[in-house]
Amino acid sequence: MPVNSTEPTPAAGTRVSAPPTGAESSSIRRAGFGVWVRDLIISLAISAFIIIFIYQPVKVEGTSMMPSLEDQERIFVNKFVYRLEPIERGDIVVFRYPRDPSKSYIKRVVAMAGDRIRIDGGQVYVNDEAVDEDYVPPAYTDARSYPETEVPAQSYFVLGDHRSMSNDSRDFGPVNQSFIYGKAVFGYWPMDKVGRVR
Repeated sequence: MPVNSTEPTPAAGTRVSAPPTGAESSSIRRAGFGVWVRDLIISLAISAFIIIFIYQPVKVEGTSMMPSLEDQERIFVNKFVYRLEPIERGDIVVFRYPRDPSKSYIKRVVAMAGDRIRIDGGQVYVNDEAVDEDYVPPAYTDARSYPETEVPAQSYFVLGDHRSMSNDSRDFGPVNQSFIYGKAVFGYWPMDKVGRVR
């Protein structure tokens, strides 16, 4: 004889289980914590890989790259890009200072291997053509000259954008490619400077 019950009947195919006991609940919490720790370790490993091999955060010290980069500005340097593409004129590169490789400098590439460069009263000429440097405002120019020279093989002539405040290839000569280890690509601090480095 059928019996009507006020208890709901589980739908077909639905499993019903009792709530976990105290021991089971503790085991579930431990398993959840283990997954969280695993995910954290994987995230840290990926972050370390990116920082070590691809992007490195650096702090600009000094005013030689103003107004493009300001003193104490924070930027990311891509340390992998030059494995995929060549260094080009206009790139802002980070390199070990030739006179003291324990220090790092950041400057702009204005001439490459085989180029003839000279500076007449502050005007840069590469292969006898005047270079239009819109990244150097009039207030940041100087009147220094530099005799014509040919950039050696696997080397680059670099200058700071703030010409009157920069120690660059006019002082220490062209930089060998082996000293260059990254390209400035993105500013992240201060907030008004967030964006691609140009």
